[in-house]
Parts: sequence; structure tokens; C-alpha cells
Amino acid sequence: MAKIFIKITNELTEFIQRQKIFFVGTAANQGRINISPKGIDTFRVLGENKVIWLNLTGSGNETAAHLLNNTRMTILFCSFEEKPLILRLYGTAKIFHKRDKKFNEYLNLFPKISGSRQIIEMDVDSVQTSCGYAVPFMDFKEERTVLNSWAKKQGKDKIEKYWRERNTKSIDGFETGILGEY
Repeated sequence: MAKIFIKITNELTEFIQRQKIFFVGTAANQGRINISPKGIDTFRVLGENKVIWLNLTGSGNETAAHLLNNTRMTILFCSFEEKPLILRLYGTAKIFHKRDKKFNEYLNLFPKISGSRQIIEMDVDSVQTSCGYAVPFMDFKEERTVLNSWAKKQGKDKIEKYWRERNTKSIDGFETGILGEY
């Protein structure tokens, strides 16, 4: 049975810290809804109602575009290896780019990962847990290193070129703000 909380409890923080993957859901007022899987060591709980995550360079930049249009966000965690549990964080989010002071304040909370693109800060207004009885068991093998290796090989200039070519607009044509234009 689902339970609703007004904050992230210590027990739920510990659950989050053990997870190897999370999913981020956003939507602009029009267009597609985006659900994006995230991995590596890129999520932090800062308090009972505040989380941040490090967004890495990818083929799209939907979350950034959506947040400039509508700040609602849902983050989902699923237990694949232990007792069944689904955890959803609901709230509103802000996006910080490398040019923003908050990005640089938060960046030291994460390991150095090449291709770090943005940091998203979410104010959590509600937390929901549910059973997860239908979620399968899956064993974690290891982190993929492809993205980090690719980003290191590109270097700063080629990464920024990639952003200009592939990360300035969403698939619905919304600006992402990655180059400071929004």
C-alpha cells in the first residue's frame, strides 16, 4: 500500500544512497513527457526536502528545456536487489549551469566526472513509497564507463561544440539554456 510523506526520512535517504539508478520525469506545458534514466554517483540528498543531481552530457537535454518551461519534477527509485520498494520524490526544480555560482558550490559534492553539464536542485514537497512487488530482481554488475571515457577524449572544446550542436533545443524545439540563451 502506498504511503505519502512530507519529507525524506533517514531510512529513505539510506535507501536512495544504495541505489545504482534513478529515473527523472519532467514535462513542459506542451509537447512530450520525458523520463530519463540516470546512473553513476550523481545523486545527493541535502536535507529532508532538498536533493540535487549532476546531469551529464547526453544525446538530448530534455530536462533542462522542460524546467525552463515548467519546474515540476518527479524522481523515481526502484529496489531491484533487496526488499521491494518504489520511492517517488515530487517537487519543483531549478537547473544550474557551469556559469552559475550554485553549480560550482555543488560540484564538489560529486566525484569528478568528465562531461558534467548541469546540476539540478529539487525542492521536494512530497514523498511516496509503494510496494514494488512487480519490479524484477536484477543484479548490479558494474558502472558503464563509456560516457566518461568519451567525454574525457572530447575535451572541453569538443564537449561545448557538442552542446551547441545537440543540446541547445529539446526534441519539441524548446530552448535548454545550456549556452545562456533563454
